[in-house]
Amino acid sequence: MTDLLDSGERLGRAELEALQRERLRATLRHAYENVDFYRRSFDAAGVAPDDCRSLADLARFPFTAKTDLRDNYPFGMFAVAPERIRRVHASSGTTGAPTVVGYTDRDLDTWADVVARSLRAAGVRPGHKVHVAYGYGLFTGGLGAHYGAERLGCTVIPASGGMTARQVRLIQDFRPEVIMVTPSYMLTLLDEFERQGVDPRSTSLKVGVFGAEPWTEAMRKEIEERFALDAVDIYGLSEVMGPGVAQECVETKDGLHVWEDHFYPEIVDPFTGEVLPDGEEGELVLTSLTREAMPVIRYRTRDLTRLLPGTARVFRRMEKVTGRSDDMIILRGVNLFPTQIEEIVLRTPAVAPHFQLRLTREGRLDRLTVRVEARPDASSGERAEAARAVEAAVKDGIGVTVGVEVVDPGTLERSVGKIRRIVDLRT
Repeated sequence: MTDLLDSGERLGRAELEALQRERLRATLRHAYENVDFYRRSFDAAGVAPDDCRSLADLARFPFTAKTDLRDNYPFGMFAVAPERIRRVHASSGTTGAPTVVGYTDRDLDTWADVVARSLRAAGVRPGHKVHVAYGYGLFTGGLGAHYGAERLGCTVIPASGGMTARQVRLIQDFRPEVIMVTPSYMLTLLDEFERQGVDPRSTSLKVGVFGAEPWTEAMRKEIEERFALDAVDIYGLSEVMGPGVAQECVETKDGLHVWEDHFYPEIVDPFTGEVLPDGEEGELVLTSLTREAMPVIRYRTRDLTRLLPGTARVFRRMEKVTGRSDDMIILRGVNLFPTQIEEIVLRTPAVAPHFQLRLTREGRLDRLTVRVEARPDASSGERAEAARAVEAAVKDGIGVTVGVEVVDPGTLERSVGKIRRIVDLRT
């Protein structure tokens, strides 16, 4: 395995930390000298780039939030001249102004390198065919996966999202070994294989690289058993780079190694902002170490996880993201995440792994209803028993009472990108 590692993956821990210090100081200077937002932010906090003499000193610097990127829309966070920008990506902007990110030539090279490293860690090898079903366009998923797979020496099938029946046909005809897609859309593909009478275990797929949304160990088991492949997690976000910030190694499947030579991770208390020691759960904060066009300093991802020592690589691992601080539902004083419901649904007989959480208000009280699809062969009695089982498991395991509706197969909206688990109908 060691002959497959690149030079960054061969660094010792002391060498890695020395490189991080050097790159961190350079990034802080680059941001301060070229981005008005960071100059004002550092000055207001009473810190300067030269105040960062150790990695621990980074905690003295202010956070960057998604609102800061929106407030500087479109190009106010860029740190290079416009003529050096080679590509622009952006979020959907469904809840406000989009967050816009830019890349120089070197940034695009770095991005391709870290995605190639991620795919190699996932078990992908040069010559494999990679079916990319992430969306292309302003979303970073499709093009990020595409250029990383090409950098590794793979053959890319740029299927993008949607046209599910056609995707199934392409997988059968082109026989890719690898698929890159959101885990929720993989379940949609699973339904389509079965609708067409094709055994998903009979396909050529050997590795699934799933990201862009939280998913559970129960979801991994469901996909691996029903597709007969290795399901591994990839992590990234456009504000920091795109996919390829961290990757799970196929030989261990024990969390995602953060590529710390390019991205410096911290875990903070989501309420106080205090830096937490490795091993404690909190909000992931990331600082880019090699990005030219748009360096980000202490970006609050809102993703909840914890940092652990490296295993298959020298880099520290982040646990699978359990949820987002802004996706947390507080129901009658109890904190609840969609992934907790997912685990319950996936272990309940007679229901499919398609569910949605509906929030309503009755008088002064919030009410949560879990809508979950029945499996096609479930009888009415099995549906009723499944509803009782899900309700009891939520009450016993999470400590809150919810309503449960078991609906017909195909009732709930299908995702071709990131799934929308929560529908808030409170007004």
